[in-house]
Amino acid sequence: MHSALPQRDLLKALGFLTVSALLFSFMGVLIRLASQTVDNASIVFFRNMVGLFIFLPFIFRQGISFFKTEKLWMHTWRSIVGLTAMYGFFYAIAHLKLSNAMVFTYSSPIFIPLIAWLFLKEKVTHSMLIAAFLGLIGVIFIAKPDQGIFNQLSVIGLSAGFLAAMAFVTVRALTSTEPPERIVFYFCLFGTLLSAIPMFWMWRSYTFKELGLLISAGLLANISQLFMSNAYKLAPAGQIGPVNYIAIVFAGIWGYLFWQELPDAYSLIGFIFIFFAIFLCSPLVQQRLKT
Repeated sequence: MHSALPQRDLLKALGFLTVSALLFSFMGVLIRLASQTVDNASIVFFRNMVGLFIFLPFIFRQGISFFKTEKLWMHTWRSIVGLTAMYGFFYAIAHLKLSNAMVFTYSSPIFIPLIAWLFLKEKVTHSMLIAAFLGLIGVIFIAKPDQGIFNQLSVIGLSAGFLAAMAFVTVRALTSTEPPERIVFYFCLFGTLLSAIPMFWMWRSYTFKELGLLISAGLLANISQLFMSNAYKLAPAGQIGPVNYIAIVFAGIWGYLFWQELPDAYSLIGFIFIFFAIFLCSPLVQQRLKT
């Protein structure tokens, strides 16, 4: 039972997830700063390549057994989908308000039940369908219907959220046989190899400032993932998952401090719809609705 979870573990998990959200939001700041002079293809490449170096200790410790997998095709699919989402997300960070870009990223839980139903044959409840509808309304408010719902940035941001959801569902399928470290490693490996292709055409020498921003963003992204993994080891996702969305609040604070960005009324309404939709999607609420 969830209630049997030790209070100390729960508090530690909440702390880890808050740190993860803080690091992830600050990664957004570094990517925004880097994108002023560095192209999107190079930013994505460095994000993945830096992640690869973090796994060197695992490889040295476990040797060849670390690479052994029977799900190589699924790792490849997850990498392609996740990498495409990353291109979209980083592009959104460079061109949208930071908090709005984060909302598009965190819109992925809205799509997950539908994709899980299509590909994993998981049951979809009425509350999940309601949550998906509410989330879509929220994203429309943030995308600004008055500017045309299908403007380029809205489509890119929304597509990134949908593709991220597809990646998460693939990860869910992978976790039945694969440890988290191997899943993230293969994502970084394939991500580095694939993102090297477009980056090759953009290659130039980078300044120390640019390299500092790119490497720091990659480190923060991967350290954030490690904190998140440890949080989910300590407590159920449904119990602590909503803390993740504090990254949007952090992003709003950084956006105001660094670029004097303030959300307008439409965005605030959209935030409320999305938070409520994600709340409905959480496993804890789903469990309550079943009983």
